[in-house]
Amino acid sequence: MATTTAQAFAKFLEDISATDYQKETIITARKRTVDERLAEKFESTSDMPYSHGLLMGSAEKNTIIRPFDDIDVLAVFSNVNDAWEKYKYDSKGFIYRIRDAYDGVSIQQVGTRGQAIRVFYQTGGHVDVAPVFSAGNDVYLLPNGSGGWINTSPTVASKWFAKRNQDLGYHLAPLVRLVKSWNRTHSKRMRSFHLETVAGTIFSSMGSNYRDAAQKFFQWGQGNLSVNDPGGQSGDLSSYLSWNSRSDLVQALASAADRAQKALKAEEDGDHAEAKRLWKIILGEAFPM
Repeated sequence: MATTTAQAFAKFLEDISATDYQKETIITARKRTVDERLAEKFESTSDMPYSHGLLMGSAEKNTIIRPFDDIDVLAVFSNVNDAWEKYKYDSKGFIYRIRDAYDGVSIQQVGTRGQAIRVFYQTGGHVDVAPVFSAGNDVYLLPNGSGGWINTSPTVASKWFAKRNQDLGYHLAPLVRLVKSWNRTHSKRMRSFHLETVAGTIFSSMGSNYRDAAQKFFQWGQGNLSVNDPGGQSGDLSSYLSWNSRSDLVQALASAADRAQKALKAEEDGDHAEAKRLWKIILGEAFPM
């Protein structure tokens, strides 16, 4: 039973984090199914051979939280037979061809969502398969959703996050999981990649007191939403926010910062019931009382 606020935080963090079984079995298995299907449909003799897949996003960074929504896989196709020449002005044709590779799969439903193929599983959750060609130097060509292409460097961004996590004593990833719970509870105003990058940018040091770190994220994040893609390709990651949505996000962060500060004060005064009540409002109904 979580009697202190610190114990409640530790229990909550454990509850929202992927288990070893989920990481080693479910996530690995779903990534493998992508590799197996695309390797079968686009074998080495194809005009567009499948090269390899890369686990990306929250699952790769260990910032994914339960219950899982999606797993991201970068599906890299070879240009050994000049497939790029065929699709360089028609990325829609490229992504439709990848979608067609999933036709007839009875346990899955597939739909196109702009830049990726979303594969739904009957057991719950989905995998977003982002098909790309390699442009070299860790840069990939990704369909932009309207027929053209954009450059993306998710592996560079992942290495940046891993280095920041290491520099911060491996406390960054757990903090991000906690803040993602706040984001999920309060309208999902921040995109995952944006949230991870803001967190990795604003801290110069971090300890294991995640209550204090979360309060600082809410406080400092308000004025540090404009951060550049650490992969060097997408510019300001807050550009998806309209004036109104940015204002709403800042207000949500300010409200969380104020409530978290009150929770810290209650904990300092020994009132753990009040501290936990406030954190439950911030982090969601699953937070233990």
